[in-house]
Amino acid sequence: MTELLTAAQMRAIEEAAIASGEVTGLELMERAGRGVVEAILDWRPELATAPHRAVVLCGPGNNGGDGFVVARLLKQRGWEVEVFLYGDEKMLPPDAAETCRRWRVLGEVRPFSQLAVNPEPCDVRIDALFGTGLRRALPSDLLCADQEASRDEDGSWTGCGVAVDIQSGRCADSGKELGGEHGSLYSELVVTFQSRKIGHFLNQTDRSGREIRCVDLGMGKYVDRYLIDHPDEVAQSVRPWLRRLRKPEAGHQHKYSHGHALILSGGIGKGGAARLAARGALRVGSGLVTLGPPPAAIIENAAQLNAIMLRPVAGADALAEILTDVRFNALCVGPGLGLGAHTLGLVAATLAARRGTVLDADALTSFAEDPAKLFALLHPACVLTPHMGEFARLFPDIAAKLAAPAAKGPAYSKVDAAREAAARAGCVVLLKGPDTVIADPHGRAAINSAHYDRAAPWLATAGSGDVLAGMITGLLARGFPPTAAAETAAWLQVEAARKFGPGLIAEDIPEMIPAIFRDLGL
Repeated sequence: MTELLTAAQMRAIEEAAIASGEVTGLELMERAGRGVVEAILDWRPELATAPHRAVVLCGPGNNGGDGFVVARLLKQRGWEVEVFLYGDEKMLPPDAAETCRRWRVLGEVRPFSQLAVNPEPCDVRIDALFGTGLRRALPSDLLCADQEASRDEDGSWTGCGVAVDIQSGRCADSGKELGGEHGSLYSELVVTFQSRKIGHFLNQTDRSGREIRCVDLGMGKYVDRYLIDHPDEVAQSVRPWLRRLRKPEAGHQHKYSHGHALILSGGIGKGGAARLAARGALRVGSGLVTLGPPPAAIIENAAQLNAIMLRPVAGADALAEILTDVRFNALCVGPGLGLGAHTLGLVAATLAARRGTVLDADALTSFAEDPAKLFALLHPACVLTPHMGEFARLFPDIAAKLAAPAAKGPAYSKVDAAREAAARAGCVVLLKGPDTVIADPHGRAAINSAHYDRAAPWLATAGSGDVLAGMITGLLARGFPPTAAAETAAWLQVEAARKFGPGLIAEDIPEMIPAIFRDLGL
């Protein structure tokens, strides 16, 4: 499990560690600087074989203090190092002022205004300007000077950009660039401390950093204490629930012990999305999966399905009759279902059964004109799985806040939006994207990020969301609570895409699940 913190929470942890007397702020700064240097040399081993040239950009706070430590340590390794300070050296906080003094024994501190004056190419540019403490847009003169100094004649970036804690200009709580697009410094590597921050995984772009490293500063017990006191932490937690997919003990193995999922389908020529969902539910472990198309579409689906059963569903009344069979313990409504009164009736009948339910695609869009009507029907065993367009139809005011430019930090984040939506709906909301956020009505949230070492851009393919809806349904059938089902399915989907690689289509995702289970020892 990876705990993700806000900037304020990280400051509270640092303050608790310092207040204990076990470590000083200066020692934490020295540890941070050493960690950055070690991360850089591990990231690019060729930089460790001989001295190189670094430009270190220091800011007026403690992030700048980390930068002075990095500069000193690289200089001691024989590197050529230039340091530029944005701000008045006399105004540095005490610990940062001390690391600046220690650097001055080895080199000079140049004003930031000189950065773009006859810049020389460098191998590494260290961004230690503002880090997680920034609450406003970067000054335009800073951005202009950095861009002029960091590009060669053809406009390409020179050297490797390394950010200390987070790229300056990027909000640590939302990942947004304060002041709008291109309002942060470019980096390829981000080195953060003790725990990754929420903003490292939200709103990631090509300017956000291709890799992230986390340096342990020895404050683990303070992180643990803080997280115990604050149970609404954003976390990724999958493995404990995956263990529940192990087979039952001998003598208790039959298909109904693994649950029975019902996936409602669209009419003739519209069943592909539901079939994808059904395959996802079956592969993830549901003991039985039944597809429920209109009677006219039975033959079409029968020609394409084997292990997945079929049950005609003529309308809401027929569905209500089917659901008198309590063995249908998980339901999925929406993929390829179509819009209109027919879908509205099916959704109402589904929700009246009070089973574990996934509402996706058309089941959500059908309520765009009156979202409150849907919210009145929902119950705690539901999972809503909107992409941003569907989310905006159900929660237009929340979507507007999320889309608003970030003028200052901490900015309204995708985590904030998902939490607010879940509270309004009274059930779990999975807000899809490469930074998928899962939130429950009580404020707990998780980020399933497909960035950095888990990047899977080929997952952006037609039908992948339908498979995800089916996987969540299958896990609900297996007895997973809604939050755990959503988190686990989102994680499995990314792992499946990574395991398959480029060329992935939606049909491939369920077929990778058995290999992932084997890798996990299930």
